[in-house]
Amino acid sequence: MAIKTLTFGCRLNAYETEVMRDRAREAGLDALANDAILINTCAVTGEAVRQAKQAIRRARRENPHARIIVSGCAAQTEPETFAAMDEIDLVIGNEEKLKTHSYRGLPDFGVNAFEKVRVNDIMEVRETASHMVQAVEGHTRAFVQVQNGCDHRCTFCIIPFGRGNSRSVPAGEVVEQVRKLVANGYREVVLTGVDTTSWGADLPGRPKLGRLVEAVLRHVPDLERLRLSSIDSIEVDDGLMAAIAGEPRFMPHLHLSLQHGDDMILKRMKRRHSREDSIRFCEDVRRLRPEIALGADLMAGFPTETDAMFERSLSLIEACGLDFVHVFPFSPRRGTPAARMPQLDRETVRKRARILRAAADRALQRHHESLVGTTGTVLVEQDHKGRLPQFTQVALPAAAAIEPGSFTQVAITGIADGMLTSRLAAGTDSSAAA
Repeated sequence: MAIKTLTFGCRLNAYETEVMRDRAREAGLDALANDAILINTCAVTGEAVRQAKQAIRRARRENPHARIIVSGCAAQTEPETFAAMDEIDLVIGNEEKLKTHSYRGLPDFGVNAFEKVRVNDIMEVRETASHMVQAVEGHTRAFVQVQNGCDHRCTFCIIPFGRGNSRSVPAGEVVEQVRKLVANGYREVVLTGVDTTSWGADLPGRPKLGRLVEAVLRHVPDLERLRLSSIDSIEVDDGLMAAIAGEPRFMPHLHLSLQHGDDMILKRMKRRHSREDSIRFCEDVRRLRPEIALGADLMAGFPTETDAMFERSLSLIEACGLDFVHVFPFSPRRGTPAARMPQLDRETVRKRARILRAAADRALQRHHESLVGTTGTVLVEQDHKGRLPQFTQVALPAAAAIEPGSFTQVAITGIADGMLTSRLAAGTDSSAAA
């Protein structure tokens, strides 16, 4: 029968879901009498955990005879919560989900919660291997894991307890994975991890991420587009800055883990950068690559955040010239220091998140307006949509016969429904584009 998947959270989870699918097939789950459903959870916020549980209940209602296996960061950090759910057959940890034997010998229906759990201590894991995948189902760009875990302990973050300490995939293995994906037809690859910019700190010689980027681009000349997932700007090295400045195959888009714009809150978060660091970094990369688009994560309602502190964070969108902003309402995660700090009332948190999102919408509108009247190359996705090099989403002409995964030249004509509209650029043959 079929192996179905459902993924929550980050791009690393999207990549690991493909590894899970491969391992489940190796274990023979596709030969079961009933479907198997693999659910890869996220723990970054309480809302993410709630959504995962809701999806699990829905999956059971819609698939009463399926075997439901749950993994991911939420399953790693609170396995007993998921094991107590009658809808779930097996709970496996973040390390176990990447191993074939974890999917063998599924417990019988109706076993007790203890027998459902296969979760070990993630802090004992010392290495991250490259898990070769042939494709990333449903995606026109591929993700490659280069790093896992995190050595930092931001006071709001539960993820190190779901992912363990930082560990890097050796450069040669990353290059080989990228080479394989390009040979399988992928034209764009995203290097991803939990703390991607810490790559190399645990490898011989302590190489920096810039060296890895340079190695991928040098040794895989047929790769047409390379991106990074979310990065910590304070860790960016000179080699990576050189790639941003001078490598046309390195896409002009960065997503930054900034979190806040007030120095006191940043200290209470135990972040390693200041407001001025964030502004200076954005100015530097924009000087090196004027067409670059910048995204960032910003949190609303962190404990002790005053009105003035919030306004400082709100103003960071303008000060950094951000184009894409992902807003998180603060969510206390049990076991983190921030959960023990004086909390704001939830309505204040929600209100500040709404204000941040409105500012984010205005920033995106300005970014869109700056591109109207220009031309660009779009990587075509499903449903007649695509992405420019800046990762800006573009709606393609409905009548054009354009194959997902291909490139096509477009002229940007306007803005509608939160994305750019376009027509095929003069001289582009829509049938040839396919």
